[in-house]
Amino acid sequence: MIKILFICHGNICRSPMAEFVMKDLVSQAGLADRFEIASAATSTEEIGNPVHRGTREKLKQVGIHVAGKTAVQLKKPDYEKYDYLIGMDTWNIRNMLRMLGGDPEGKVYKLLTFAGSDRDVADPWYTGDFEATYRDVMAGCKGLMKQLISQEKPHN
Repeated sequence: MIKILFICHGNICRSPMAEFVMKDLVSQAGLADRFEIASAATSTEEIGNPVHRGTREKLKQVGIHVAGKTAVQLKKPDYEKYDYLIGMDTWNIRNMLRMLGGDPEGKVYKLLTFAGSDRDVADPWYTGDFEATYRDVMAGCKGLMKQLISQEKPHN
């Protein structure tokens, strides 16, 4: 089981978008039973709130639904639970490292690293551009998926 946690500031825009895009990608590949995928926030501002309307609408356009997801906060024990803790931007990574007490096992990544870029995924809370965020999230998730599949070992 590969366990992935996507993280952004509030867990209502970018990280839930990445969570549900990745769930869709692994499902389409017939690998859903081999993954645990979730998302969380570095802040407490949105805890308990549903996914932002802009993210819900963008994902609905591509046939992905996020019903029932509410914002939760990253916790220190998440470091042991997950194999990949993936932040959306440099500021998220700084906060994640502070909250987790570092990254001794090399599990913390920035999403667009998997797409061959060191850029941040722009926060649509500020930009209003959920389409651009979706393109970045999709590129990062597809890159992550490609890397994970190439590491998969054949089942006997």
